[in-house]
Amino acid sequence: MNRRQFLWKTLAATGALALDPFPYHLYAGDKKKYANDLVTLGKTGIKVSRMAMGTGTAGSGGSSRQTRNLGLKGLGDLLRAAYDEGIIFWDSADQYGSHPHLKEALKRVPREKVVILTKTHATTDFGMKQDMDRFRKEIGTDYIDIMLLHCMTRPDWPERRKGAMEALSRMREDGLVKAHGVSCHTLEALKTAATTDWVQVDLARFNPAGVIMDADVLTVRNILKQMHDAGKGIIAMKVFGAGRFKDKADECLQFQLAHDCVDAFTIGVDKPVLLPKLLKQIPAASVRG
Repeated sequence: MNRRQFLWKTLAATGALALDPFPYHLYAGDKKKYANDLVTLGKTGIKVSRMAMGTGTAGSGGSSRQTRNLGLKGLGDLLRAAYDEGIIFWDSADQYGSHPHLKEALKRVPREKVVILTKTHATTDFGMKQDMDRFRKEIGTDYIDIMLLHCMTRPDWPERRKGAMEALSRMREDGLVKAHGVSCHTLEALKTAATTDWVQVDLARFNPAGVIMDADVLTVRNILKQMHDAGKGIIAMKVFGAGRFKDKADECLQFQLAHDCVDAFTIGVDKPVLLPKLLKQIPAASVRG
């Protein structure tokens, strides 16, 4: 039995990995991976940095920990600092209230040099058009790289969001958006995303402890592999279990980096001092044995 087979057998038995002790030898890579590695999201053709700068920690009601703690200039400065380190992927959402902060960063960063992902709660054609116009104005851009339908929970979300989906398809043809997809928050919604051709990018909750995920680790991993094999771009979120495992950063990072079915992952950095720390931790974790 090779190490990968042992790994999946362990996951099948437990549904999660023990973080203490963590089986580093099962996940150690042959070469270092870096936060600023450029990777392609599935078959979208969109190249992003392996790590995205998340702006929505505890994000709801139009604010997040990043917007509250750092403010307009502070978060703009952090995004610029990340860009200077090669982190060109910015993860935002209407729900987080972080669009103006991206606009602030774009005063000092060339728009065409970064990939902007945002999310909408629109359900209808008209609502999606309104959101697209507002989002572009708030961010200060003519186009959005990736637009996701935010927080899908029902298995029939394609029927419920048909109008918004059709609008986004037209917008992609018109160059207003480069790719579209969903973020999922239940297993049934995730299964639907896996079998829906319209989904080009999926944002999924994924961490070694199976915390705040749509199902156990092995189940989610298998669905993500199915999606990735079909050409969908996969971005992982809740990398540290919504902050519960920040003291197990090496374990959580190595877990992400070992999965070829995950193209990129988003981390909500809410303190400037954490960015250089992550830039060192990621390559070290990728080969730790």
